[in-house]
Amino acid sequence: MRIVFMGTPDFAEASLQKLLDDGFDVAGVFTQPDKPKGRGMELQISPVKALALKAGLPVFQPEKMRDGTAFRQIETLKPDILVVVAYGRILPDEILALPRYGAVNVHGSLLPKYRGAAPIQAAVLNGDEVTGVTTMYLAHDMDAGDVIFSEETPIGEFETSGELFDRLKDMGAELLVRTLHAIEDGSAPRTPQDHSKASYVKMLDKSLCPIDWNRSPRQIVKQICGLQPWPVATMELDGSVYRVFSAAYTENRTALQPGKVVSAGKDGLEIACAEGKTLMITELQASGKKRMKTADFLRGHAVSVDT
Repeated sequence: MRIVFMGTPDFAEASLQKLLDDGFDVAGVFTQPDKPKGRGMELQISPVKALALKAGLPVFQPEKMRDGTAFRQIETLKPDILVVVAYGRILPDEILALPRYGAVNVHGSLLPKYRGAAPIQAAVLNGDEVTGVTTMYLAHDMDAGDVIFSEETPIGEFETSGELFDRLKDMGAELLVRTLHAIEDGSAPRTPQDHSKASYVKMLDKSLCPIDWNRSPRQIVKQICGLQPWPVATMELDGSVYRVFSAAYTENRTALQPGKVVSAGKDGLEIACAEGKTLMITELQASGKKRMKTADFLRGHAVSVDT
């Protein structure tokens, strides 16, 4: 089976690496154009491009998908199937129809739940107990194609999006190999999605960062976990904004209003939340400083406890 692989970030790199490790015939790799990053705005290549170059694979980086350039490039490679993993571009129908087996995708959720750009973060932010990966045939509408396989996994109570991402990218790579073998031997199922149950998620942005202490402790914990490694939850303390990296539940109750400091000491910074409950902030980062345990921070910074 001759494959054209299309992907960009780390999540896609894991799938490409698995295809190479298992000896699949990868004819070429498509990834997004190099982008300027950092203070010097130097062009940086994607993880998928770095792996493809290392493996000696042809790399294609079309600026547009609908001007005929990508179509002609793919046509020249004569693929049996397109494998698309977090490519970041919508493929036109004429490209999807090129290979005899069509195009398959690895998605980081249990479709039809969480179609769109940030499914892994959404599962954590919403406090889901279970998520997973899905392989599907690509269709005209985003993430709406027929499902081939899916695999579930529990989400740890304090598991961050970054940690879950690392698990799901490897699960997705394994599921992709299973999918390709099933397609090749004709045993792959094809289950239409129930579109009435579909939900959509957008890209994350920094508007999600400020913690609302009027929410429950669990909702706040899931916000803290869900926004790592980016853009990271924030809280305001004595007029300064801090990034918050971890928290712990308490059994304590308080009459203080949400957002008030209940205690500050060796266990961390205890903050009042909804319904008289409290949450212990155990790891934070001041602007321009290193990330540290809250107890260590408190040794050098006096914080007023509300009464």
